[in-house]
Amino acid sequence: MSDQAGGQESKARRRLAEQLAEQKAAEAKRRRQAWAGAFAAVAVVGVLITVFVIIGQRGGDDAPEQAAGTPSASPSDVTSDGAQAPPPPPQLPEGADPALGSKPTVAAGEGELTKLTVTPLIEGTGPKVKKGQSITTNYVGVFYDSGEEFDSSWERGQPATFPIGVGQVIPGWDNGLVGVTVGSRVQLDIPADQAYGDGEGGRPGGPLRFVVDILAAE
Repeated sequence: MSDQAGGQESKARRRLAEQLAEQKAAEAKRRRQAWAGAFAAVAVVGVLITVFVIIGQRGGDDAPEQAAGTPSASPSDVTSDGAQAPPPPPQLPEGADPALGSKPTVAAGEGELTKLTVTPLIEGTGPKVKKGQSITTNYVGVFYDSGEEFDSSWERGQPATFPIGVGQVIPGWDNGLVGVTVGSRVQLDIPADQAYGDGEGGRPGGPLRFVVDILAAE
């Protein structure tokens, strides 16, 4: 009986040892799987980060290339020798004199200027400018006494649009352009008191002469 009992006890120990070994093996396998999963997740995150970094670098690189590739002037604004081309001629009203497409030459005045003088240079065939309308003009402004140019929409390459007759421009313009027909070119000789006075604030002082083209009125 004692030998049989000893044999059974020995078998029980072996089974216990085998069970413990199986449990340890299973735990080790689970740990390996967990580590493998963690490494896989880390790898995926690393790949995603790398992709985002590459995309970000490409996006950052594209912006300067696009900015650098943006021309400062369109091809039509540059001549074959690389010089800046003159601005395109203004859009003229229907039936207007073609001379309105070119900048006029403005000379100095003669004698003392005491009152506003409006001199038609080209008679337009359009409607008359009314007080409160917005007019579109090309103009050249010079000092009456010297003929020195101080302002010109032609040099900016863009006609000027503004309300007329409502105090938005100097009195010489408000008083001299209302009633002029669209398509006209007129010379305005403006005394200082209807222009900028003595020229405070850096504005042109004294009597002034403008040549103004009326391109539109609305």
